[in-house]
Amino acid sequence: MARIASLKKVLILGSGPIVIGQAAEFDYSGTQACKALMQEGLEVILINSNPATIMTDPDLATRVYIEPLTVPFVEKILEKERPDAVIPTLGGQTALNLALELEKAGILKRLNVQLLGADPAVIRAAEDREEFRTILDQVGAKYPKSEMVRTFEQGRDVASRLGYPLILRPNYTLGGGGGGVAYTPEEYEHMILRGLAESPTSEVLVEESILGWKEFELEVMRDKDGTFVIICTIENFDPCGVHTGDSITVAPIQTLTDRQYQEMRDEARKIVNKVGLQTGGANVQFAVHPTTGERVVIEMNPRVSRSSALASKATGFPIAKIAALLAIGYTLEEIRNDITRTTPSCYEPALDYVVTKIPRFAFEKFPGSKDLLTTMMKSVGEVMGIGRTFKESFHKAVSSLEGADEGFYPVILDEKLLAIPNSKRIF
Repeated sequence: MARIASLKKVLILGSGPIVIGQAAEFDYSGTQACKALMQEGLEVILINSNPATIMTDPDLATRVYIEPLTVPFVEKILEKERPDAVIPTLGGQTALNLALELEKAGILKRLNVQLLGADPAVIRAAEDREEFRTILDQVGAKYPKSEMVRTFEQGRDVASRLGYPLILRPNYTLGGGGGGVAYTPEEYEHMILRGLAESPTSEVLVEESILGWKEFELEVMRDKDGTFVIICTIENFDPCGVHTGDSITVAPIQTLTDRQYQEMRDEARKIVNKVGLQTGGANVQFAVHPTTGERVVIEMNPRVSRSSALASKATGFPIAKIAALLAIGYTLEEIRNDITRTTPSCYEPALDYVVTKIPRFAFEKFPGSKDLLTTMMKSVGEVMGIGRTFKESFHKAVSSLEGADEGFYPVILDEKLLAIPNSKRIF
């Protein structure tokens, strides 16, 4: 098995404190990765600012640093430890942004440390929404009409051209932070100021509304030989306009034809290759018009994502572990499947059951917050149900929410809740 021979010591960037949009999923992923790399005989250095995690257990890494995930602290640790490489793709948006800051400051080059899993060019290509649109043009993929806004005045001009409602997506933010859906000029002006303030680069992508379109996610993996596999397909029960972390999701996809799925799969492969992702996992999100079937690309995350944890649990495929092994030089064909122990990981998982995820909300703990689901994530947890049919898995998930509703019963649907959803929309 062809591991990178020069690798002796690697440093993993954790995800930091548990916040909305970045919770225990990344502890789960980081723990998988640490175990896999330690088993390979590597010296594993972990940096995380959250001591209340499993991954910071002293037995899971050679050395654990519980320090702030900031450039000055990480620089000191890099100077002390002198690792051969840093893996930033297991710590969510926090780790990716930190890796870019380290590269921008010239620290990685000065200390001769390489980034594994995703280099700075790949991170920028996927996370910078303007650069990502250029890549979509190059592969012939459609996307919603949109413009990048950097000032309040520019934002007003863009709004007058695109019309309302508008979807705001700030660059390099976590869980859709600072974003939302603006239905009126007053809402838009408030949101654009907030989005510009929350984006580390003071950039907000303003796009035309695709509210009501069906939303889909593909969890994919690629190795250094170019082998591309779909690990899990996920369909959002809620339409576009609700953050995927707040949406009820179902795996595998339920409402696409095989032709539509194959076209989506081919487009995802082209995007991943064009972005330049050499090894590891990625999450690609699409929207499909419910009647015409028109498809557009929403975004791509070049890392182990929140959906990766769901995909791992749903399929039994340890995405974070495989991503870590791919980063140090293995190929999908060389890595054995943990379940069968005989087949290689380049075989795509096939499901004969349905998995439903339902988010858990706690608006009562946040005085002043509105129980309104938008493109900014608000859920604090999630439950998962598994069954032979969608009905069975959905009912099991509802029963696991620990709320007043112990199951799903026929109700009179409120059309207003369907148009402007809140956390009680299914009850």
